[in-house]
Amino acid sequence: QVQLTESGGGLVQAGGSLRLSCSASGGAFTVYAMGWFRQIPGKERELVAAISVNGESAGYGDSVKGRFTISKAKVGNSVYLQMNSLRPEDTAVYYCAATLTPDRDEYYAGTHQYKFWGQGTRVTVSS
Repeated sequence: QVQLTESGGGLVQAGGSLRLSCSASGGAFTVYAMGWFRQIPGKERELVAAISVNGESAGYGDSVKGRFTISKAKVGNSVYLQMNSLRPEDTAVYYCAATLTPDRDEYYAGTHQYKFWGQGTRVTVSS
């Protein structure tokens, strides 16, 4: 069973940056595609960014393209989300997700495609 633990959330002013980290344990991390999603109360969880098993393919939600970057550690069991030029509308709880897949080049954008989820880390962007 894979366990995911997010860290790095907090309060930041608009225009600032944060880096979220997700540490995985309990599985062969190198065969998992990973993703970051976010959710605000009353709304569905939405894709922020996703990355393939080999770390060479990535996709982003429209609202974060050009501002956020997802990456995987080359050694170890971590995935990161670098968030720049933060806006108040980025305020949400951010969740790390993982799914086991034989396809090393594919990333997954749908919440239903992920089997394992972290508990979430809150990001608040003040105006």
